[in-house]
Amino acid sequence: MAKVRAEAYLVSRAIYAAAFIAAVANLGACAGTGGLQTVGAAEINRELPGSYRVGPGDKMKVIVFGEPNLTGDYLIGMSGDLAMPLIGSIDAKNMRSSELADAISAKLKEGGYVLSPRVSIEILSYRQIYVLGEVNKPGEYSHDAGMTLEQAVAKAGGYTRRADTKSVVLKRNSWTASQRVRLNGPALQIAPGDTIRVTESFF
Repeated sequence: MAKVRAEAYLVSRAIYAAAFIAAVANLGACAGTGGLQTVGAAEINRELPGSYRVGPGDKMKVIVFGEPNLTGDYLIGMSGDLAMPLIGSIDAKNMRSSELADAISAKLKEGGYVLSPRVSIEILSYRQIYVLGEVNKPGEYSHDAGMTLEQAVAKAGGYTRRADTKSVVLKRNSWTASQRVRLNGPALQIAPGDTIRVTESFF
């Protein structure tokens, strides 16, 4: 069990390290262009899905009722796969929890492992967010349900004196490019996996 936990920890750290390097590279490239699309926080908030979709770095408890050997804590790998005993890997990326539970049930039934499987999923921890730029402690941080930009910045030690507090550059996993978000409306909602860059104010 200790070995399994150690391997899960190493996989988790590898996911976060790879994502952090990619985030820095992506936002660093955008910093010099100045050609970002600008949108309002209200518009970005409307894009958030009604129910969460899992992705690399998420940790979840999979409960297979009546099957203690299959019930346990699992980590979504870098490729978005969930690996379980007997059924192997499932491409879980962008699935809702209910959809993933159905996929696990179907594989258990198709393989003849469980006659009438009943599966439920509980998200234990979400993939990290990344807060970069003009904050006191740039880096990767845990995501909390219902997180806002202000809460994310607080995790990163707050704004520096040079920070632009009227807009922020945001990159979301489902986007092809970063966007500059105006902060003159409702609180900006932060999704798991988001990369936030607080830029320097020139005024």
